[in-house]
Amino acid sequence: MLAITGDSTDSSVLDDAGIDRAQSLVATTSDDAVNLMTCWLAKRYNVTNVVSIVNQKQHSAFFKEVGVKISENPDELVATRLYYWAENPNLQQLASIPGGTIFEFVAEDGAPFIDHEIRELEVKNFVFIAIRRAGGELIIPSGNVRIRPGDSITVFTKKEAERECLDILNRQLKKAED
Repeated sequence: MLAITGDSTDSSVLDDAGIDRAQSLVATTSDDAVNLMTCWLAKRYNVTNVVSIVNQKQHSAFFKEVGVKISENPDELVATRLYYWAENPNLQQLASIPGGTIFEFVAEDGAPFIDHEIRELEVKNFVFIAIRRAGGELIIPSGNVRIRPGDSITVFTKKEAERECLDILNRQLKKAED
């Protein structure tokens, strides 16, 4: 991977950087006009994978029209993630994929569903992918697996159901505060 510092809207800077050999381009400035122009130039050079942040949601359609993969409002994404982590200290996001999120959630000793089978949990718009036990044992979960304190549960949820998923998991697998 090569990172270049310079005016990415200047085609001579892109030429010097070897844009004609690039497989990907990622635009990350705080200026949507600069990002869009950079992406448009990359597309003109036949760069196949062009990605950009979009700082103002109303500009998203312009990027999509050019054929750019986008991540909207990075500040909002960071703020949301920080809020989730502050509210869920046992949460660790592993990956964000189009349409969903994969994260780990640790079951706390004294939580309502400790020593219950997975089939007894309220599950809505998420699935358990794996459970890593305290001793390191890895389990591909089925309905009859019992949740133990300290289990690190890998979960996949749809992006639009992330908040609801965390609420459900917090109610069931987090110890109630006194």
